[in-house]
Amino acid sequence: MQQRRLSGRRPLLLAVGAGVTVAALAAGMTSAFAATIFSDDFTDGDTSGWSKSGGTWTVDGSGVLNQSNAGSELARQFAGQTSWTNYSVQARVRPASFGSSSALVGLAARSSSSTKMYRLALLGSGRAELQAVNGSSVTAIGSASLGVGTGTWYTLRIETSGSTIRGFVNGTQIASGSNSLVGAGRIGLVTAYASGGFDDVLVDSSGGGTPTTPPPTTTPPPTTPPPTTTPPPAGWPTPTASQKVDATIPVSGTFDGGLKRYYGIGDGGQSESQDPMFELAAGATLRNVIIGAPAGDGVHCEGNCTLINVWWEDVGEDAATFRGGTTYTVDGGGARSASDKVFQHNGSGTVYIKNFRVENAGKLYRACGNCSTSYQRHVVIDNVIVRNTDAIAGINTNWGDTARFTRITIVGDPDRETSICVKYKGVPKGSEPTEIGEGADGVNCLYSPSDITYQ
Repeated sequence: MQQRRLSGRRPLLLAVGAGVTVAALAAGMTSAFAATIFSDDFTDGDTSGWSKSGGTWTVDGSGVLNQSNAGSELARQFAGQTSWTNYSVQARVRPASFGSSSALVGLAARSSSSTKMYRLALLGSGRAELQAVNGSSVTAIGSASLGVGTGTWYTLRIETSGSTIRGFVNGTQIASGSNSLVGAGRIGLVTAYASGGFDDVLVDSSGGGTPTTPPPTTTPPPTTPPPTTTPPPAGWPTPTASQKVDATIPVSGTFDGGLKRYYGIGDGGQSESQDPMFELAAGATLRNVIIGAPAGDGVHCEGNCTLINVWWEDVGEDAATFRGGTTYTVDGGGARSASDKVFQHNGSGTVYIKNFRVENAGKLYRACGNCSTSYQRHVVIDNVIVRNTDAIAGINTNWGDTARFTRITIVGDPDRETSICVKYKGVPKGSEPTEIGEGADGVNCLYSPSDITYQ
């Protein structure tokens, strides 16, 4: 639920007391972000606006606030105002180490003092617990066993409305209860006998309810189109040769196919769990490849990856699936004949798609709406030609996904039937997400009429 950072990259802070309404806040803000009262993503490299109590805190080069002293009994960073009452606070939290099963890395709300607060804690035992903390007295409001581990980002959220306190992890409520320990107070980032990282902190005044279309909980990634227009390829390339593939090709480093056609994996249809043609290790680059049919599940990116001038002649299950990283780039190339989606985003982070063409497809991009882990996901789509495609992107607004579009050209659609941005309500694995709307809203679906050209 975080808006884009203001120029100067200092934390945004507005006072909100018991009598202040969202309407009053809107007077000084754009309507799209009227409920936002504080945000900080630490990309300015410091903790201006925060006050420290214990621990060793530093902002690293990637804009993450880290507490590195795992021996600290209680390390805290506080921000905001003690008069804040009904609000929601959210942050991304990554445990780095736990000293014991009771050690914790977490988020705090209504901190009336350094030892009195509500706390949503990720515990060394693997549980997440919503707590009312009063000095050494800790009362569990509720908890859930999530298999919490180190090195993984979790999106934590606490909602406070009167005496009702709710805790959410990755968009799923894990605890809710009535507690009157504290009625107002600041927000906090907390560790106890543990170390961890914190990022993308946001406070909004929506209190006890999640908006129908919440602002994203991390800063939507900027789009940086090249200074001069680089058009997508005008046509489909002719293969230099063809090679039948009987087993997945693993790629680490860079694989340059010299525009050879690779084919032969899977059944060419939409059946699930087919093997990929290429499996890219973290940091790998695949370039100058034509993927023919059958192609199974196309390309799997197990971490950050780059696809340059890769072409899919006949998409099977998916063209590419982004699974384990945080940044994925598709530059050049194209895909056609995808009865469902071209790019499937299962992991966290951001997919960048640029200088690309898509034809005869269901969707160019889909953020997974029912994967086993409900990450927040982003996509930036720039300089893309679209023909005979139902939708360009599908995202889950209840998880804070965003899609940003620039220089989109839609060909052969006089009735403008192609949807630019379709919004879904993401659900747990085993259920089916529901479509809840479409179109630009300045919050999750980010584009203006000038970003879309019809030919």
